[in-house]
Amino acid sequence: MKRARLFFGTELPVLCILVFGLGPWLWMMMTSLRPDLELSHSPITLLPGRFTLEHYISLLERTTFAANLRDSLIVATGAVTLGLLFSLPAAYAFSRFRFPGRRTLRVQFLVVNMFPVVMLVLPLFILLREFGLLDTYIALIAGHATFTLPFAIWLMTGYMDGLPVELDESAMIDGATQLQVLRLVILPLAAPGAVAVGLYLFIASWNEYLFALMLAGRNVRTVTVALQMFIGENTINWGLLAAGGTLGALPAVILFLFAQKRLVGGLTGGAVKG
Repeated sequence: MKRARLFFGTELPVLCILVFGLGPWLWMMMTSLRPDLELSHSPITLLPGRFTLEHYISLLERTTFAANLRDSLIVATGAVTLGLLFSLPAAYAFSRFRFPGRRTLRVQFLVVNMFPVVMLVLPLFILLREFGLLDTYIALIAGHATFTLPFAIWLMTGYMDGLPVELDESAMIDGATQLQVLRLVILPLAAPGAVAVGLYLFIASWNEYLFALMLAGRNVRTVTVALQMFIGENTINWGLLAAGGTLGALPAVILFLFAQKRLVGGLTGGAVKG
């Protein structure tokens, strides 16, 4: 009875979630390994009759997908750097200082995320055009920061609230300035939270499509925009599309596998105070 309760109450729901989450990616990966003849065959089988890497070879040799991966990596890395550079000191200020409008500003960070991202595209487009920054890395990094920074600051503030204020007071008694407290005491302890925020910023920037399409597209073309090129008006190149989607998902997966321990600690660290 206990084993059945464990199976139906825990193991079966987790299995369903895994199938729901990993199923599309596994199907996409299998599609990328099928020859062109099997892609047009009906009905299509679950496993390829013959595995081939021809789509990956064609993707990297005959298209600009390798350069698109580089563009996405530069933009995502820049978004993470800019996000952490602003969110860490801002979160420290919200966590440690009491100033007028503090509570209102924290609520505004969540309110901003309620608005559709598409509302920000036109103002940003006009602003960046006036500065001559359209179709550059700076344009996309700045664009991604507009919708990732509010949640990053809110998440990091919750984590820093869980760090005892006595640590700051002890360091300041020993002669440390406020900036030294942040750099030497708080930041090392906040590393799990910073990893969680950094991973969120990276995935949000890596998977973003609307800003990458509107603010760039010629000189700078990210993976999400490049994948659209394989979808024509009358035909879809399923082999290249599946191969590109598989390669495009790998960086975020690899990053998550390396950072998963710190990620769990960062996400749960701000859940309690004390």
